Amino acid sequence: QVQLVESGGGLVQTGGSLRLSCLISGRTVSVPGLAWFRQAPGKERDFVAVIPWRSGGTLLADSVKGRFAIFRDNTKNTLYLQMNSLKPEDTAVYYCAASATAVFTTSRANYAYWGQGTQVTVSS
Repeated sequence: QVQLVESGGGLVQTGGSLRLSCLISGRTVSVPGLAWFRQAPGKERDFVAVIPWRSGGTLLADSVKGRFAIFRDNTKNTLYLQMNSLKPEDTAVYYCAASATAVFTTSRANYAYWGQGTQVTVSS
């Protein structure tokens, strides 16, 4: 089992920044990939960014490229999402997720473990 706990959400003005954190515990050796998804009210849960747990490279959704960055600190078992130049359309609940099978997967179905989510609200 893997447990994920997000933090760092909040209310920010357009153009502002936030950094989300996700503390990972449990059988982290079984986790090849970590990702962030987000879900706005009345919409599907969408892929935001993914990073391997033990190798290099990242993949970000087109909507956040150039503004967001995903990175991790393995010594702290923590995943991060740095969000800059925030827009009202970034408003959503952000979820940390861990894949049990694939490294660079953007499909929600491939993620077996999920955090409880953290709310990000961007005011105009």
